[in-house]
Amino acid sequence: MQSLLDQGVMKDFVENEIIKGTVIMVDRDSAYVDVGYKQEIPIPNKELAFPTPENASDVVSVGDTIDVYIVYIGGENGMVLSKRRADEMVAWDDAKKVYDEKASVPIKITKLIKGGLLVSFSGLRGFLPASQIELHFIRDLSSYVGKELQARIIEIDSKKQRLIFSHRVLLEEERAAKQSELLESLKVGEIRKGKVKRVVDYGAFIDLGGMDGLVHISDLSWDHVKHPSDVITAGDEVDVLVKNFDPETKRISLSIKDTTTDPWYDKIDKYSVGSYVVGKIVKLTDFGAFMQLEEGLDGLIRTRELSEKHVKKADEVVKVGDEIKVKIIHIDKEHKKIALSIARVKQDADKAQFDEYQKEQSKQEQPNTVADNVQEKE
Repeated sequence: MQSLLDQGVMKDFVENEIIKGTVIMVDRDSAYVDVGYKQEIPIPNKELAFPTPENASDVVSVGDTIDVYIVYIGGENGMVLSKRRADEMVAWDDAKKVYDEKASVPIKITKLIKGGLLVSFSGLRGFLPASQIELHFIRDLSSYVGKELQARIIEIDSKKQRLIFSHRVLLEEERAAKQSELLESLKVGEIRKGKVKRVVDYGAFIDLGGMDGLVHISDLSWDHVKHPSDVITAGDEVDVLVKNFDPETKRISLSIKDTTTDPWYDKIDKYSVGSYVVGKIVKLTDFGAFMQLEEGLDGLIRTRELSEKHVKKADEVVKVGDEIKVKIIHIDKEHKKIALSIARVKQDADKAQFDEYQKEQSKQEQPNTVADNVQEKE
């Protein structure tokens, strides 16, 4: 060895430096590299790349010139080399540039670990926290293993071998761009298409394409809705009318019912003030009783219109489920209100009976008057 050094055949090697080598031979578990030493140095698969390849030929081929890192000088092979570490040192520099530029890069998901996913990037091992994967919570992360995602480096420390990625931050930026574009184009009173994203007790959230708007339960249908799930389901494609929106708070108020004509007006056209109808009592209140004239069309019988007698509470006269004849005494189309009366049905009936009685009396009195006139002439 000393003879070779004296002849200048052997190079000077220093631990922790990167040198060039040529791949001389490749088998399943190692690659043999000539770096100018007295013999070829084997590099095991685990030191060829990350993640560890199944076969060395998946990473290098005979004749390749590669960078290798001198881990240690000595041992049975004369030195210990690592292509993986050499690649890592270059990769850390590249990763720092990517981090500084806030660029998006592809990462490969390699393993599911506690708190998130282990990933590979340019031969470096990184971590993708569960909270940085999607915009929403993910219960099962195993489906991501083996897949590739675009991500951004959000934390880097080469000394601590710390490399943390985020896919969520890219989604947030994409969402913010879509929201900004949507808010700029949104107009009150226009009708848009949307998809039901989530149904809650007080309404439904509609995805307008990057931003959600709320349809309150009162704006779901012209008919009474007990619960939003009775009329709408997540995933439904719907037309919505933009009622209002606030660019500052990014709140959008929507309506589904206002995309169609209110059927109340079609129904009320069949009724007129002064006409009589038979309806069903559907609700009692402190100020009267509500009667259903037909599905989706209710009217109010105020307490004073329940009876000719003084009534304190509606249940003194009617109960829910009763079918009763009423008179329509007022229709307010602007406020969609119908005033009904039971008392006036009785009053009208009494008046009609009295009018009939007067007619009969008039008929009976008319012949007597004629006879009296004849007697007077005689």
